[in-house]
Amino acid sequence: MKKNMGQKDRTVRALLGAIMLIYGVVFQNLVGIAGLIPLATAIIGYCPLYEVFGVTSNKYAD
Repeated sequence: MKKNMGQKDRTVRALLGAIMLIYGVVFQNLVGIAGLIPLATAIIGYCPLYEVFGVTSNKYAD
């Protein structure tokens, strides 16, 4: 699994995921669970949807 996400993309996703996770915990709703998706993709650097659509934001990808 090659990384298909660039550093800026990963940073934005990590921040968005963390905010969603915190929001979900504070307000006790399911938004926090949805926040795990961008957080996980940011950590591993791979987005399955990017693969499907042939997109990459990683400028060092082959």
